[in-house]
Amino acid sequence: MSAVTERPAAAPARPVSPFGEAWRMFRSNRPALFGLVLLGAIVAAVGYGTLFHPADPYEIVWAPLAAPGEAEGVPLGTDYIGRDILAGLLKGGGPTLAVGAAAALITVAIGITVGALAGFFGGWIDNLLMRLTEFFQVLPALLFAMVLVTLFSPSLTTIAVAIGVVSWPQTARLTRAEFLRIRELEYVTAARAVGARNGRIIGRVILPNALPPLIVSATLTVGVAILFEAGLSFLGLGDPNTMSWGLMIGANRAYILEAWWPVTFPGLAIFLTVLAVSLVGDGLNDAFNPKLRQR
Repeated sequence: MSAVTERPAAAPARPVSPFGEAWRMFRSNRPALFGLVLLGAIVAAVGYGTLFHPADPYEIVWAPLAAPGEAEGVPLGTDYIGRDILAGLLKGGGPTLAVGAAAALITVAIGITVGALAGFFGGWIDNLLMRLTEFFQVLPALLFAMVLVTLFSPSLTTIAVAIGVVSWPQTARLTRAEFLRIRELEYVTAARAVGARNGRIIGRVILPNALPPLIVSATLTVGVAILFEAGLSFLGLGDPNTMSWGLMIGANRAYILEAWWPVTFPGLAIFLTVLAVSLVGDGLNDAFNPKLRQR
């Protein structure tokens, strides 16, 4: 009799982490993947574009309002005083993206702090912090940001702080809702039973499980902050010594009937950036949605 060969047991499937599963779903979302590629291309153009077009955005290189292609070496034309628009786009993209990212970080920091304390402790702390949140929520955001920038002089730092101060209530409400939901779960009760302190429960137990929707909110806040910065610069409240897309639109708005390109190209850059961020945010929202993941 021939010996029966036994097949080796199949190796157990490795568990997939929630973030790994979210990345798999994100990759299957074509609009989100397109937004990620578009955003990467914009960041690469802003970061390395000057290597291929090393022009000074403040230097007058040709006659004012030269049309695209009219002047050699100035493919997108010139603005109202003869500066290279392409150089301005490449140079101004960095401050614009930096303001958006910094404002989003400030928004998330304030919103998570307020929402976490309100949702975890409840009671009078919750009532006090939610009344404060409602106060900021009913303020006209753009007008309040204009007041802050005017009081503390226009600069990229002031603009980022102003946008962050007026944009945090939505993040705070979202964080509060997540903390109210998670604080009653069994593993939080177990952490209390073993004597974990409130700070550890907030930072080590609840917050990591509340991060997915907060990551989505932070992503979308970047696009809102970029639009805010463009609006403030359009109204003349941007830093005149720092090139940005919003400043380019604001400086050339009086000549839009004579020449469309000084306003259109930076406006298109803002549109594409906000579109890319929104697509990425929507993709993250779908990827971290547990109902869609179960499907």
